[in-house]
Amino acid sequence: MRKFFTSLFAFVLSGFAGGLVAQELAVATGAEEEYIVVFMVSMLVTLVATVVFFMAQFMADPAMAVAKVGKWSLIVFAMLLILLVGLVLYTDAGADVVRRDVPMMAGLILPGIVTIIVQWLFVRWRVGPVRTGFGRSGAKA
Repeated sequence: MRKFFTSLFAFVLSGFAGGLVAQELAVATGAEEEYIVVFMVSMLVTLVATVVFFMAQFMADPAMAVAKVGKWSLIVFAMLLILLVGLVLYTDAGADVVRRDVPMMAGLILPGIVTIIVQWLFVRWRVGPVRTGFGRSGAKA
């Protein structure tokens, strides 16, 4: 049950953090209906990160698994967004089009990164340190 509630609270916290970042970016850039996509992607990243971090808690060494999942989630997310930015720059090479799309790209990148980092921090905190079960464990003989 602990793993389920850890993932549930991580989902709520990271969804709130990612949504808050997306909201602030929308207000700061004066965005309109194009930011609907940003909020949908933010929620999708939150769902995927929750499922992946939930599965990592069931590994033999959950602390190591959560660390690896966090690292690889950020790498995969960054690579997908680099491909997206490259696609935008490749198809629409005009400076005015790129300038118009920069707030949208920031809206896709920043909330996702915040979501993954909050998920990693919370799940890593709840998983705790690894206890091997041998050596000096603090028990007095």
